[in-house]
Amino acid sequence: MEVIKQVHTIRERVQALRCSGKTIGLVPTMGALHQGHLQLLKASAAENDVTVCSVFVNPTQFNNPDDYELYPRTLDQDIALLETVGCDMLFAPGAEEVYPRQHTLLQFSFGALEAVMEGAHRPGHFNGVATIVSKLFHLVQPHRAYFGQKDLQQVAIVRQLVHSLSFDVQLVCFPTVREEDGLAMSSRNTRLSAAQRQVAPQLYMALKKAEAQLRQNPVPTIKAGVAAYLGQVDGVELEYFEIVDPATLQPVAGLDGMQEVALCLAAVVGPVRLIDNLLVNLNGH
Repeated sequence: MEVIKQVHTIRERVQALRCSGKTIGLVPTMGALHQGHLQLLKASAAENDVTVCSVFVNPTQFNNPDDYELYPRTLDQDIALLETVGCDMLFAPGAEEVYPRQHTLLQFSFGALEAVMEGAHRPGHFNGVATIVSKLFHLVQPHRAYFGQKDLQQVAIVRQLVHSLSFDVQLVCFPTVREEDGLAMSSRNTRLSAAQRQVAPQLYMALKKAEAQLRQNPVPTIKAGVAAYLGQVDGVELEYFEIVDPATLQPVAGLDGMQEVALCLAAVVGPVRLIDNLLVNLNGH
């Protein structure tokens, strides 16, 4: 596996690959890789001639400087993992390589899509996401790009970005990979203490309880139930829980006529902010 840190080098490699007719898969990450990432990398290796993984902790998508500084960085460990799953290239640039001096951050607007959930609670977050994803798509020129469902709103934002800017790339989204106790795999999980790790699966339990109530209770009752359930868990502070249309991510007032909904939440466990979601087919029973 080749490790590339310069923009001009990744451009040269990609140009040569495309000229030779190779298909390229891209798995964008911020590192601290886990089985969720590896699932995406294995899929890319199976579907493309060349797989590129990017590892870049993107400063422009953090609205909390402390969160950026504390985000886990485990490049040596990541390299060892990448070599086990058929990754051909690692693009791991420094911040100054991606955002040169005098760089002006572009402004994106995603309308209603970014006015809810993560967009509402993390101002500027999706502008940073759109900026780095645009840069990676330009630099790597992938035929396919792979994302995980855990970041459901991010996938929707990237899908809109691809449509609006006419990127010639196919987005591939894979279901969330979970620990045995249900906790969604996340690089942030490594920051949880042993005690916090024990309570973190309650987020998934709250989603499952909400799922079980979908056909028996109105939306406000379900939302109140989730808030009450997590309110009784020491060390967990619910930031939001929403029942939304999976296509638009807009909150729904009722379930009449809905075929599928997404249950989405964010909560702080100790010092760590975690997100999770479930897609529920209402015609499944």
